[in-house]
Amino acid sequence: MTAAIVSLDHVNKWYGPHHVLQDVSLEIGKGEVVVICGPSGSGKSTLIRTINALEPIRDGKLLLNGVDVHGKGTDLNKLRQSVGFVFQQFNLFPHMSVLDNVTFAPIRIQKRPRAEAEALARELLAKVGLAEKADSFPGFLSGGQQQRVAIARALALQPPVILFDEPTSALDPEMVGEVLQVMKSLARDGMTMVCVTHEMGFAREVGDRIVFMDQGRIVVDTTPELFFDAPDHPRIKRFLSDVKGEH
Repeated sequence: MTAAIVSLDHVNKWYGPHHVLQDVSLEIGKGEVVVICGPSGSGKSTLIRTINALEPIRDGKLLLNGVDVHGKGTDLNKLRQSVGFVFQQFNLFPHMSVLDNVTFAPIRIQKRPRAEAEALARELLAKVGLAEKADSFPGFLSGGQQQRVAIARALALQPPVILFDEPTSALDPEMVGEVLQVMKSLARDGMTMVCVTHEMGFAREVGDRIVFMDQGRIVVDTTPELFFDAPDHPRIKRFLSDVKGEH
């Protein structure tokens, strides 16, 4: 594997007495699509939020492109420019047009010229199938469209890695597919992606690796083939059986 873009080494995280991440070690290489799954409360979303320091860690080490994310003196604003984040809730600015949402960070944070930022934004909106919505406001878009704008916004910083925290869980079922299609297209383009998701069809089709968590620990880190076709851990078998039961 090429040098890791994301590297977690014996990371621990507590919420009060609750040990939510227990001695987690994980490496993610350039161009990999890593799907993190597991039952509710297993620490998946907390794990992904530690990668760009939305959550602090107790101990261990977490490197992003070689930078110690939780080190003293790390410039978090600068660091967060090198990682895209797509949230469960779309977190768009409601008072700003779609185009302004996508150009906000490149212009305000990266100090790019407006014309350059807008040209890139229009290109990205076309990529997510929303070229004609540039002047619309978020309130006039469906949930699936808003999430696709959120993906374009994450891409606008041209980050080497994008984190997805259950990007389809707030969507109506008929809108899930349109967001997954965009994510599949990013994967085909070689984007490094870390995805917390319950969408097991996506995990099987697009994931290079499946990381299964339970009670704050990584239980298995394996290929989709082994995870789905030859699960050798009772907790994984139960999880897959529960997921099948939901569909």
